[in-house]
Amino acid sequence: MNICVIGTGYVGLITGTCFADMGNKVWCVDIDAQKIKKLKQGKIPIYEPGLQELVTKNMQEGRLEFTSAIKDGIKDALFCFIAVGTPTGIDGVADISAIQAVANKISINMDKYLIIVNKSTVPVGTASQIRNIIKEQLKARKREDLEFDIVSNPEFLKEGAAIEDFMHPDRIVIGTDNIRTAELMKQLYEPFVRNQNPILIMDITSAELTKYAANAMLATRISFMNEMARLCDQVGGDIAHVRLGIGTDRRIGMPFLYAGAGYGGSCFPKDVKAIINTGSENGVSMDIIAAVEKVNENQKYYLVEMLLKRFGEDLTGKKFGVWGLAFKPQTDDMREAPSIVIIRELLFRGATVTAYDPEAIEQAKKVFADCEQHIQYVDDSKKAIQNVDALIVITEWRQFRQPDLNELKCHMKSPIIFDGRNQYKPNIMKENGFEYYCIGRNCFVK
Repeated sequence: MNICVIGTGYVGLITGTCFADMGNKVWCVDIDAQKIKKLKQGKIPIYEPGLQELVTKNMQEGRLEFTSAIKDGIKDALFCFIAVGTPTGIDGVADISAIQAVANKISINMDKYLIIVNKSTVPVGTASQIRNIIKEQLKARKREDLEFDIVSNPEFLKEGAAIEDFMHPDRIVIGTDNIRTAELMKQLYEPFVRNQNPILIMDITSAELTKYAANAMLATRISFMNEMARLCDQVGGDIAHVRLGIGTDRRIGMPFLYAGAGYGGSCFPKDVKAIINTGSENGVSMDIIAAVEKVNENQKYYLVEMLLKRFGEDLTGKKFGVWGLAFKPQTDDMREAPSIVIIRELLFRGATVTAYDPEAIEQAKKVFADCEQHIQYVDDSKKAIQNVDALIVITEWRQFRQPDLNELKCHMKSPIIFDGRNQYKPNIMKENGFEYYCIGRNCFVK
């Protein structure tokens, strides 16, 4: 099948590449001419395990092309996927101006039947807006004879495992009011569900809500465990034991029951805010989701609270090593990362930071550009611990899981670790002479 994907960010590039790898002809479109130029050279703008190799392979085999012209992208396409950003404003409202602009450009350039599939995460009612924009433009062109259909097809991709998620999805959600279009979408996705995972056909509004609901539920589990972890620290419990105690209940399950320094990234924070705003606009108070957001924002300060209780409010002259800057491992994404809050709080109180992350250094330099004189970036985890007053583990990259503890002690000024991801066992750290603080395992500085 012939497919156009508009937007070559995280979702768009993965969507286009994976469709191409299944034998489809795909044109990826982006208004950023420099990005398209680099993509044509095989240089991808994001880090995602396996993506570089997949892009190169499909380009070489002629199934994946890049262009900055929507007209070229949709010329032979049956499906046109919209995968542009919908950032959240200060007021919590999702900005869909990029989607509106794309819909307008599609309607100006289309000259045959087209299935327009929204892959971006959007508020309820966005599909109707897209339909109205295209209808109005076709009317202005006097091409009301052109048929088109609108589909909501939310993505459920985890950064760091996105290719696996796309190739072997738990489910595929398709929102459409047209039976014929539903069948065509099923044909497109059939190669990805040979393991019999479901393709769910539903109305467009429900499909638009499903993405927000899924992310809000997962965020709720995280914030719940973080709140329980704080309670454990106060009463002497161990959140690792609590996790086993509730996670082995089949009604609950184990995923997303880890305590830590809070969630971040491009999805959870944005989608939680958006669904709160959607409720407000429709007269529904989203009390649980609002609490989830509040707990998460507070959690990002939890490691800082520990550290200040240990070292005092004034950190002038103190030097801290940081392992992990991205919001999660296997990505370079710094959006809403807990490291941003933690590092800025340390710098505000006079400390300096030496930071290491396997992939996110360049992104971090942009985030902390205003205070770069107080942050040193290093290309090795060992360099980040040289003569530091304490090590702070923020992102759970695999290479941090089993460090040489004797080597750590040799290089650090003081053998003190603040672990925001509960990577290590408190008893082992104590046996090896470390002062160790983690989340919800009764290690909080009392």
